[in-house]
Amino acid sequence: MKESIFHRLYDHYHQDVFRFLVFLVKDRSVAEDLSHEVYVRVLKSYERFQGKSSEKTWLFSIAKNVAIDYFRKKAVRATRSYDAFDWEKEQLVSPMKSPEFFLELNDETRQVLGALEKCTGDQQLVIIMRYFQELSIAETAAILNWTEGKVKTTQHRAIKQLRELLSQNKEAKQHES
Repeated sequence: MKESIFHRLYDHYHQDVFRFLVFLVKDRSVAEDLSHEVYVRVLKSYERFQGKSSEKTWLFSIAKNVAIDYFRKKAVRATRSYDAFDWEKEQLVSPMKSPEFFLELNDETRQVLGALEKCTGDQQLVIIMRYFQELSIAETAAILNWTEGKVKTTQHRAIKQLRELLSQNKEAKQHES
């Protein structure tokens, strides 16, 4: 029974989870490794899933936690210290700036993703979940274990920040010409 549930979840959500992780880490092979880790955790913890949220929300919560763990480990390795990684304030810096996945995107989307890298981790998560994964505010709140109000506020601040960054980029390009 457990295996059939696992396969159903994998078949139904694997591409979405993988895309979510690619958007966060910007490295296909790392995203593949992290996807495998997500499903290892699913297999280990499905019997504890209580159905308080949808399976999709639960799965994305696990993926978010796997990504946070990846960035924390990376930060610890980089600084050789055990300072806490402040997800709300720190920017997520991935090892690769433009994997082949991003080369396939249109110029406008690439500009938005480039500007998104300058936003906080919370803002990045909300924008990726809401606009790239097309999750609802309620789903995003459940995945992040936030109130819907916090999701809306973070989304509003992220959009404002993105507009400012994109405007600055546009002005800089106009001065170059």
